[in-house]
Order: sequence, then C-alpha cells, then structure tokens
Amino acid sequence: MFSDVGGLELLTLVVMAIIIFGPDKLPKLIQDTMGFIRKVRSFADNAKDDIRSELGPEFQDFEFEDLNPKNFVRKQLMGGQEDPLGLKEMKDSLDIRSVLDDKPAAPVNGRSGSVSFEKSAPAPASAGAPLAPGERPPFDPDAT
Repeated sequence: MFSDVGGLELLTLVVMAIIIFGPDKLPKLIQDTMGFIRKVRSFADNAKDDIRSELGPEFQDFEFEDLNPKNFVRKQLMGGQEDPLGLKEMKDSLDIRSVLDDKPAAPVNGRSGSVSFEKSAPAPASAGAPLAPGERPPFDPDAT
C-alpha cells in the first residue's frame, strides 16, 4: 500500500503528526486508528465467510482475487496439473533459440523446416512484366 513512500516522506508525516496533534494526543490517536483498522478487517473477513457459506460447498476454495479477469483466466486455463489445451507441449516444441542460432529446429507437428534470415531475390509480382535489374517498382500513392 505504501510501497512508494520513502524514508524522508515517512519522517515528514511523523513530524507533521506530532506538530498537529501534539505528543500527548498522538498515542491515543494511533490506538484509535489501529482499532478501526482491526474492525474493518474483521468485518471484511466475516463478509467473505458469509459469502462463501451462501455459495455452497462447491465454492469453498473460492478466492475474491479470482474475480480479477487476469487471475480467473490463469486459474481456469492453468489451474490443475492437466493441460487441456496442450499449451505446455506447444511451448516446449517451439525453440526460438535454435532459430536465432541458425540451428535446425525440432519438427513441429511432424513437419520439419528451417527459417532463413538471408536476403533473397524478391518474388515476382503476380501481374505485369518482371522488373529489370536495378529498376524500381512503380509507386502508387493510392495503394498505401
């Protein structure tokens, strides 16, 4: 909650609290604040327990953090030990390092192949005459 508050800011807040409330009222204020925080936490925990009991036994492992869509999808796709979509196998079969190192990659889905980053002659256009060496292709401003 206060991860971005540094030491100097915290010291400034303490000095301001002493100046505003005074050293004699500050301990009582801290006690009252901590009591309020404890009551709010217990209220939230009781509300969570009531919701879980009302949902029934199939939702006993329900966590309110699961309501975040990112956590929900992660739990549904990767929740158990099984991998229903085969994502782990797919991830293991794709080896980007072999592509970058120009090593032959492991076959994926029974197909073998390689990727080359070398420059090759451009593919001929589907319509029109082939270009002469060094000739630039025509430019069409409406096509871009």
